[in-house]
Amino acid sequence: MTVRIGVFGASGVIGGRVVREAERRDHEVTAFARDAARLPDGLGTARRVVADWLDADGIAAAIAELDVVISAVNVGHGVADTIAHADDFVAGAHAMVAALHRHPGVRLVVVGGGGSLEVAPGLQLVDTGADFTAVLTERLGVPAQYRAVVLALREALDVYRRSNRNWTYLSPSSGLIEPGERTGRYRVGGDQLLAGDADISAEDLAVALLDEVEGARFVQRRFTVAAA
Repeated sequence: MTVRIGVFGASGVIGGRVVREAERRDHEVTAFARDAARLPDGLGTARRVVADWLDADGIAAAIAELDVVISAVNVGHGVADTIAHADDFVAGAHAMVAALHRHPGVRLVVVGGGGSLEVAPGLQLVDTGADFTAVLTERLGVPAQYRAVVLALREALDVYRRSNRNWTYLSPSSGLIEPGERTGRYRVGGDQLLAGDADISAEDLAVALLDEVEGARFVQRRFTVAAA
């Protein structure tokens, strides 16, 4: 069945691949960006629409004819800019929930962060102190200040959890989401960090997102994926 899908963050690494995966499956796709100049070539037949994901009125107008909205937005261009605008993840969540109140039939699937996944019962990765700092600085190569981004993404998840909207939140167990091979295979979990070699490609993350759009296994829930 063809699904009418809108993708916020379509100009990014993940969002662009989500657009292409949705088109591969013959869905009807709209690519959203705040700046039309940032929408890249290679998006196939997707409609290109300018919409600000921080503006509830703008979101509501943009998604009125859609079945599913996917948010794959990054708030900055580069690590330092993302840290500086981390609070926008929370503002964007509030704006999206407000827009969905006007369109209760629209489903939302959000790509969030994996730092709030649990490494032990009740213990999230972001709360492990020096261990989490080591993940940021040694494995991911970003400054310790990036923790502010992880905390903002966790707060955004809480915004969706407190709402009664039709949402799903995907927290990859992978710290790095980069272009790679589309294998079509991945592991799935709930709120617990998946162990082992978890670095899933952006292509396979898009596969997981579209599988969830079509299968609706995690409605009003968070889930995680990792490389197979």
